[in-house]
Amino acid sequence: MRDFNENPFIVIWELTRACQLKCLHCRAEAQYHRDPRELTFEEGKRLIDDIYEMDQPLLVFTGGDPLMRPDVFELAKYAIDKGLRVSMTPSATPNVTKEAIRKAKEIGLSRWAFSLDGPNAEIHDRFRGMPGSFDLTIKAIEYLHELDIPVQINTVISRYNVHALDEMAKLVEKLKCVLWSVFFLVPTGRGKESDMISPAEHEKVFRWLYETSKRVPFDIKTTAGQHYRRVVLQAKMREHQITGDGIRYEDVLMKGLTGQVDGLGRAPKGVNDGNGFVFISHIGDVYPSGLLPVKAGNVRETPLAEIYRNSPVFQDLRNPDKYKGKCGVCEFRYICGGSRSRAYAVTGDYLESEPYCIYIPKALRKKKKQPFS
Repeated sequence: MRDFNENPFIVIWELTRACQLKCLHCRAEAQYHRDPRELTFEEGKRLIDDIYEMDQPLLVFTGGDPLMRPDVFELAKYAIDKGLRVSMTPSATPNVTKEAIRKAKEIGLSRWAFSLDGPNAEIHDRFRGMPGSFDLTIKAIEYLHELDIPVQINTVISRYNVHALDEMAKLVEKLKCVLWSVFFLVPTGRGKESDMISPAEHEKVFRWLYETSKRVPFDIKTTAGQHYRRVVLQAKMREHQITGDGIRYEDVLMKGLTGQVDGLGRAPKGVNDGNGFVFISHIGDVYPSGLLPVKAGNVRETPLAEIYRNSPVFQDLRNPDKYKGKCGVCEFRYICGGSRSRAYAVTGDYLESEPYCIYIPKALRKKKKQPFS
């Protein structure tokens, strides 16, 4: 099992912040033009070398729109030739041509991910801030199928589309996608707390996702919805009639449940901000995730591995016993841990409790039951 204290499972590199869209919830607050301070091609190659040395994690090119960089395919080829698995999350703009997708196929890009935030143009285009974005996305997915490239769909859950999840699941199935990555809004960048669904709605959606995962042909994973793991594990514990306190992944495996408690066929442990996950900005700044804007260093000054392994921010985030409030005493803290990004966005402290979780840990329930002395 990969040791997240040493190496991440996934590295996200924001190649650029340039993008033609103006999405309602954009973490990057993307701009129409490229930043002259972006990592150069040579700096990018050195970064890829460093990433490869960290036990070859999954590398994702994101933005902005990574296709706004003319050297994106050269960088991808360099990484793939070294032996890294590379995925890309381009924006659905006219940049996504059949020629671009064919080029990606030729160099061996393992997967493309597109955002679909609604089952129709009315919902999705409002989210993305560009009329025609829905139709462009569907057309791009058709291209990918023609070239036999696996497709992942990313959906941000908000109060604007939570009512349409059944239709979204049907669309993901119809589009023959291999993975539905469901993002739960974090109020950072352009995202606002008023756009979010309530804590009770989070719980309801998690339960719906688990039941849906049993009957659909694609995998479902969550981002910034770490408490989905707790919901899944609770359901599996009920189904297997197993109970436990201070549950860890090793315990879950031994009890014959599943190492992929969020339904993923990928990570053998629960990834969280700074814990199996690292984000590199377009100018080389390193963060625990793109949604947790606490800078831990810059790859132009310090090797990525050194930042990831030794930064106090990353070390804190990898120790669930340092979490505060109910997350700090929760029996699911080693598996769930709550969204550290959302805790920071709402409270200003990345070690505070997940503010959009309704679960009351056993330790707090026991305390409430104790009689007054």
